[in-house]
Amino acid sequence: MNSVKVSPKYQIVIPREIRESLNIRPGEAMQVFEFDGRIEVVPVRPLRSLRGRFKGIDTQIERDADRV
Repeated sequence: MNSVKVSPKYQIVIPREIRESLNIRPGEAMQVFEFDGRIEVVPVRPLRSLRGRFKGIDTQIERDADRV
């Protein structure tokens, strides 16, 4: 587990191993929110990065007879 310090300007540095494992680059957008008493920082990924992620998923939906 890594720990970071908050600077006088309320900035933190994301540890190198985390930046590398998540492929975070300078200037990349991050979403920051409070959840259950903690701060969560999540990279904002473009929708294009999701291409192919759901390949092979079954898209056939069974409909009820009264809804057809």
